[in-house]
Amino acid sequence: MTEQQKNGPESQRDMTRRRILVGGAAVAAAGLGAAVVTTASAGETSASSTSATPSASASSPSKEVCYRLTSETTEGPYYIDADKIRKDITEGKEGIPLTLRLKVVDSDTCKPLAKAAVDIWHCDALGIYSGYESASTGGGGTPPTGTPPTGTPPTGAPTGTPPGGGGGGHQEPTDDKRYLRGTQLTDKHGFVEFTTVFPGWYEGRSVHIHTKVHVGGALTDTGYEGGHTCHTGQFFFAEEAVLASAEVAPYSTSTTERTTLDEDHIFAGNGAEGGLLNLRYRKGKIGKGVSGSLTLGVDPDETHDGTGR
Repeated sequence: MTEQQKNGPESQRDMTRRRILVGGAAVAAAGLGAAVVTTASAGETSASSTSATPSASASSPSKEVCYRLTSETTEGPYYIDADKIRKDITEGKEGIPLTLRLKVVDSDTCKPLAKAAVDIWHCDALGIYSGYESASTGGGGTPPTGTPPTGTPPTGAPTGTPPGGGGGGHQEPTDDKRYLRGTQLTDKHGFVEFTTVFPGWYEGRSVHIHTKVHVGGALTDTGYEGGHTCHTGQFFFAEEAVLASAEVAPYSTSTTERTTLDEDHIFAGNGAEGGLLNLRYRKGKIGKGVSGSLTLGVDPDETHDGTGR
């Protein structure tokens, strides 16, 4: 599970045992009370995106796509087929609590996909990936140091080969850590939920979470086996929420240059269809926790493992 930098590492090793396509309809986030801010697109407060709405009813005789497929992206350099079947992937990592609730549906029939395996992986609050701690800090192998910045995080897409994972395909793990990585099977209604932390940022990429969806396999004593990957994508966060998170420790201690959502070379700028999460949190109190949600409209017969980009 991984990162992608300019021209690069978001493309990775072949995964023939899973697949899916994703499309964006908003899923109701876990209740955080009435005093919440819902961010659905950069700089806006909206409960949903037009790209998330169904384009045809489930009973449509023309069999038009019921949900638009979410954009496919590359796998990135830091994917690990760890098969840790678990809801809570934090392993004690510091950060703003994040509940991520996803729904997977067949984009053609609108029916939920049960027992689909959903992987997620992302960096910690300071831009570090488990399994790649010496390579994924966005600038040198150790957490960012120096005088904490004031005001909003620095922005600007860096030039040249991004450090910590730019240029190239999948990288082999450098350590045995596996925090902020996990897999869950969707329930009979197509839902899956993860407990994690709000990701930080690193040089060359906006804040994001990687995902893969697999179908046709089954749980074994060693994890999820068989089947194929029908979707490889990424979830993104509105700038408003990222700026709010930057005021909270440990995010506020980062001195790493930040790439905005508009500057990111992976996000297609197409809202929920491109993976932009619907976020809910208490205004002025994002440190108390965030709820993120999205509906993934998938084609279970397709294969998209993210390694051919």
